[in-house]
Amino acid sequence: MKDPAVLEPAVAAPTAEASADAAERHPFLVALGDRVRTLRSRRGMTRKAVAIAAEVSERHLANLEYGTGNASILVLLQVAQALHCSLSELLGDVTTLSPEWLLIRELLENRSDADLRRARVAIGALLDGAGPGGAASGKGSARIALVGLRGAGKSTLGQRLADDLGFPFIELSRQIEQFAGCSINEIHALYGTPAYRRYERRALEEAIQIYPEVVIATPGGLVSDAANFNLMLTHCTTVWLQADPADHMARVAAQGDMRPMAASREAMEDLKRILAGRSAFYAKADLAFNTSDHDVDGAFEGLRDLVRKKLSEIIGNA
Repeated sequence: MKDPAVLEPAVAAPTAEASADAAERHPFLVALGDRVRTLRSRRGMTRKAVAIAAEVSERHLANLEYGTGNASILVLLQVAQALHCSLSELLGDVTTLSPEWLLIRELLENRSDADLRRARVAIGALLDGAGPGGAASGKGSARIALVGLRGAGKSTLGQRLADDLGFPFIELSRQIEQFAGCSINEIHALYGTPAYRRYERRALEEAIQIYPEVVIATPGGLVSDAANFNLMLTHCTTVWLQADPADHMARVAAQGDMRPMAASREAMEDLKRILAGRSAFYAKADLAFNTSDHDVDGAFEGLRDLVRKKLSEIIGNA
């Protein structure tokens, strides 16, 4: 199923004069530019698409991303709306919204990533009313959710894995289209990203409620929505199917979709940027398996062994 991420043509970097003044750029503008780029990559949106949605020039947005744009608060609001995030998230200030946020931030500040993960799992279990090892927990769930970019093998390997385990197989994108009554591309074009995320959550919630044992192939951009990603992490054992960027591109082309190759002369660099923007989220999965190291049969066997070992641990800890 098509990932809504669209690859973009290269846009010239700032002028030599602007680059020479990089050291003089205000740290806030530099950090703001990094957040804009990260949010855009995470959502798989081109710079042109964001510029159109925000009703600003592409050059203006490029300067903002490079930390050379002195944007007004209204322009920042327009960019935040185009990226479907709050202005506070864009500014990096979401944890100042209430005293409780400030106290929680103080507790978590300077903690290691491992400590933060334990805190997230514990908070999720507390709010969901289930212990970390209970049925609702990803660590103790026989629901297998495959995450990763298009071309990683989620659909092909997911169906074979489900057949081998005797589990149902769900391709979440198909469920989303059934709920919406139209294709993924049409959902985005007609109703926008917020509507797509609502359909995505409905499909994920239904799969979790109906199936205690299932293999789910998820859309590549699901990690872009924190609420949906948290729901999946809480209720599923997640596996990040990795692949080299060249394999991602070749496999998509082999499926008959040449648009990523035709859309941009810098398609590979664009793909790498999207992967870089999402990798930190994909890495939150319980397991990871690189499909580039194997042919299809070898990839299936390796994934099967990895998942069966994990399921044995879950049964043993039940």
